[in-house]
Amino acid sequence: MQTRNAPDPPGGRRGEAPPVSPIASPPQASAGAPLYAALDLGTNNCRLLVASPSGPGGFRVLDSFSRIIRLGEGLSATGALSDAAMNRAEAALEACGQKLARRPVQVVNAVATEACRRASNGPGFMRRAERALGAPIRVIPAREEAELAMESCAPLLREEDRRALLFDIGGGSTEVAWVRTDGPEAPRLIGTISIPLGVVTLMERDGAACFSEEGFDRVVQEVAAKFEAFDGVHRIRQEMRAGGVRLMGTSGTVTTLAGIALDLPRYSRAAVDGHELEMGCADKALETLRLMGRAGLAAHPCIGPERVDFVLPGCAIYAAIRQVWPAARITVCDRGLREGLLLRAMRARRRNRRGG
Repeated sequence: MQTRNAPDPPGGRRGEAPPVSPIASPPQASAGAPLYAALDLGTNNCRLLVASPSGPGGFRVLDSFSRIIRLGEGLSATGALSDAAMNRAEAALEACGQKLARRPVQVVNAVATEACRRASNGPGFMRRAERALGAPIRVIPAREEAELAMESCAPLLREEDRRALLFDIGGGSTEVAWVRTDGPEAPRLIGTISIPLGVVTLMERDGAACFSEEGFDRVVQEVAAKFEAFDGVHRIRQEMRAGGVRLMGTSGTVTTLAGIALDLPRYSRAAVDGHELEMGCADKALETLRLMGRAGLAAHPCIGPERVDFVLPGCAIYAAIRQVWPAARITVCDRGLREGLLLRAMRARRRNRRGG
């Protein structure tokens, strides 16, 4: 898949030969090429990509947008989206709508995730959100989240992989997908689990505690316990011992760990996406983050003040996954729902044009 992203905030998402080849200069859509847009309205961020097809199974990103909106702020306590959070999200969606209006976009796929699934006032807010964007927005179930993440990360799989375990640490929830990759067909889900713990929910409940060793470890054990039953059903640890299982992570947490491990002077998607991070290096990066303190996290160029509250809660979730499923390395994926939506839409158009 060939992409070029306009910069997202620090900590967005080096291998020997990265599957993603960034384009050196801003690409222009070729004459008559259809334009696609994908929008992810998440619990913590609003993100947009506008792209055109490029080669078999790839695309070029022409425009992008990412803003922290904290839509799920206070949701775990009240069960509803707050006025302030909805206003922030509406402003971000209006900005995305303006971007869409400046280009002849033919297909817009917009989805909302955990915050809008859970909120009692979610349906009412969705009507506001669609007016702000100028396009329909679909609230998707957790399983579809996992499927879209799987589709976007599939190009990073290798021929020798027979299974993959993919995790996505979000704002309001964390999805884990157990994927079969050794059949003649495209990778397919064997099973998936979604837990209602993400960087926003944990920040609001245990954000301060995560800065202490005791509090951090308590959260790790709580999250790990939620994944043990899933492992019991699918015997993933046993499969890992047999070999051929790739652990993959897509989230700001895992890309931040990669940025720290690679000692990047500033976050670089080209350096991070597809990088195979040895677990020893990941462990050192995690410890580095825990020792930084709030001021150090805010000052780091791969993190920044807007994300300082979410780093350690995300690290606690990652540490729980690491504890339950001890792999030798992790493939870092700076890609997710938006890329999955684009690939799905482009594939559907190709099928329609072939008449099948």
